[in-house]
Amino acid sequence: MSSRSGPASVLSALSVLAVASACAKKDTPPPPPVPVTVATAERRAVPFELAATGTVEPIQTVAVQPQVSAPIVRIAFREGQEVTKGQVLFQLDPRPFQAALAQAEGILRRDQAQAANAEQDATRYSALAEKEYVTAQQYDAAKTSAAASTATLAASRAAVEQAQLNLQYATIRAPISGRTGSLRVRAGNLVRTTDAAPLVTINQIKPILVRFAVPAANLPSIQRYRGDTIVVSATPTGGGTASQGTLSFVDNAVDTTTGTILLKGTFPNTDGALWPGEFVNVRLRLYVEPNALVVPAAAVVSGQQGSFVFVIKPDSSAATRAVKVERSTDEFAVVTGEVHPGDPVVIDGQLRLRDGSRVQIKAPGDSARARAS
Repeated sequence: MSSRSGPASVLSALSVLAVASACAKKDTPPPPPVPVTVATAERRAVPFELAATGTVEPIQTVAVQPQVSAPIVRIAFREGQEVTKGQVLFQLDPRPFQAALAQAEGILRRDQAQAANAEQDATRYSALAEKEYVTAQQYDAAKTSAAASTATLAASRAAVEQAQLNLQYATIRAPISGRTGSLRVRAGNLVRTTDAAPLVTINQIKPILVRFAVPAANLPSIQRYRGDTIVVSATPTGGGTASQGTLSFVDNAVDTTTGTILLKGTFPNTDGALWPGEFVNVRLRLYVEPNALVVPAAAVVSGQQGSFVFVIKPDSSAATRAVKVERSTDEFAVVTGEVHPGDPVVIDGQLRLRDGSRVQIKAPGDSARARAS
């Protein structure tokens, strides 16, 4: 009796274990869906831009130097002030130059009288020489005296012009419009034409230039589109609003040391956002591709087999799609490959995804905010 019940007990125990194992498998829940944020692949116009770092420089810089030596009696501007061409900057003591002008004008009047008298003498001697009342030698002497008086008169006129010019130089005016730098002199200082340091330096900053360099490999594209207006934008490296300008200069040679070509952009700079000597981030827009397929740059994942994106299928599962990134902007990547316009692509949550993973798309508001960021 006991020998027959032994195998039955074993079979019964095994049956219980099998049933318990089957129940345990049925009770194991599937992995929860992965929360993700999505955006849509789309076609849009995307500019083709070259990025570079540039330096702001004034179009013109003038170091104001005195043309005559005299004490400064008045400074007619504040350092750092915007000035216009022709505006009075410094007034030097004009009295020495006024006196020199008066003296030169007096000498001129004297020489004018002497030249007129010598000319009359030469005319009279000409008539007398025809009648042989005077000798030819006397007539020649009269003509020589008249010619000498005429030459002296020309020198006197030049001396008056020089004295007038020196008097004008006593008033120092701005040769260009721009912003003044720091003052190196004060009222009462004696300035000389031999002074090495300028009185003040003026930089023209409206408009202003930005110089930058791009790889020489881009030169054919630049030359191709240079016939059109090529837009250049510049943003201070510390952040701020981008300023818009146009490409105005392409250097005539490639720098063989760096393999780059020097370019310059001209900016109106009406708001004064760009400052001489400032470093800026430059973007040179060559053309606009009108119908490029783009996805948010955050959607592209780099793998061992290349770049790919996760696309959400209608059954709320994720699938990988291989893509090739043609180029990127700040927000978007221009791609080709297995993605099509309208495909929902994952832009946040890719680290937890695998091919076939179930997903839970976050609220549309969250997706919109993620796309905007």
